[in-house]
Amino acid sequence: MIGSLVADYLTDAIQDAASDTSGSLAEYIPELANARPQNLAAAFAMADGTVHGAGDVDVPFTIQSISKPFVYALALAERGFDEVLRKVGVEPSGEAFNQISLEVGTGRPFNPMINAGALATHALIGPSGGDAHERAQRVVDGLSAFAGRRLVVDESVCSSEMETAHRNLAIAHMLRSYGILEEDPRAVVDGYIRQCSVLVTTRDLAMMAATLANHGRHPLTSEQIVDESVVRQVLSVMATCGMYDAAGDWVTQVGIPAKSGVAGGLIGALPGQVGIATFSPRLDRHGNSVRGVNLFHRFSSDMGLHLMSVPPASRAVVRSHRIVGDGADVIRVLQLQGGIRFAGAERIVREVADASPGEHTVALDLTLVSSIDDVAQRMLVELARRLTIDGCRVILIDPESVVSETHLADAGSIDVVPRLLLASADEDRLTARM
Repeated sequence: MIGSLVADYLTDAIQDAASDTSGSLAEYIPELANARPQNLAAAFAMADGTVHGAGDVDVPFTIQSISKPFVYALALAERGFDEVLRKVGVEPSGEAFNQISLEVGTGRPFNPMINAGALATHALIGPSGGDAHERAQRVVDGLSAFAGRRLVVDESVCSSEMETAHRNLAIAHMLRSYGILEEDPRAVVDGYIRQCSVLVTTRDLAMMAATLANHGRHPLTSEQIVDESVVRQVLSVMATCGMYDAAGDWVTQVGIPAKSGVAGGLIGALPGQVGIATFSPRLDRHGNSVRGVNLFHRFSSDMGLHLMSVPPASRAVVRSHRIVGDGADVIRVLQLQGGIRFAGAERIVREVADASPGEHTVALDLTLVSSIDDVAQRMLVELARRLTIDGCRVILIDPESVVSETHLADAGSIDVVPRLLLASADEDRLTARM
């Protein structure tokens, strides 16, 4: 019951979002026009690999443009910053994803998140002049490494997209005329469409985003997929260009580096905290998932996830986790520390859930906590409430009143005290261990 707290939040969020049936499917790609518009999912992947999800998190769909930041990362890692930046810029275009947005004079695409830049980026995978089939396979291998499992191409979607790839072919030929592409434009478009046709789930996307949030190291496999400097570059471009001509509104209102895809996927990566993914196929006029965008607005607002409001890094929020006393007087004590936000509160909830406390009394010691933001307060209060439902007595040691009275009113029957009074021997042992 305790461990489901975040999943319960996500379930509530997607239930609220489900009533919005605005937007339309990506009907210009025949296979995507057959998508189930009612599909809806959301997932959070933490830096240690824990995934919380709700809805259709394991329903497969094609990655589409969400592949762009990951392939950009692979190109930077393989070719280096200078070579990639000679071919692809980093400036927002202010235009739709499929516009022919090239710098005047140079023909360089404005950024790697629009199709022109993505085509140029795809051509930079592998050695110069390499085989197009091998390049496409390297891309699939790289996306699989970010996901932590073997991914495959949906051949039917790939064929469907190639039949309607006229604009991408036009863009590729324009890039070839400027020397940005140095090979057959059709081979590049074919490889890029295979890249976009890779099948993923919402769970996969959350884990891929969490790899970016975790400085390029996969949370479960521990493989360093790309260097941290590459991640910084990718997240910066995602923040300013990832949502196409809606990027300005996105970065000011949501503030999470993000990327969307026309199959309905949407990812966000918040450095050091969480990877987020949603899935809902109906799109707005920008080509972004309507319900996915709304969910991200909610997540950012509810949890204080805006990039510009991130506090300085602190030590682990759980300083110690001890059992004191014996017999009927035994108490499980979690001493917390530092500034606590969503990711820290999730860690605390999971620490308690993993322990499956059998003790009658659980104490949360906030003596060393400097601040707790609103969502973290609500999560800790809900944790306390669920513990009491499970039959535990909960003590909140809060000498500085960092948890507000408003939140405590929703906590049920918990005891709030300025310090934990124990038998002297137990108190000495507790102090020594902390």
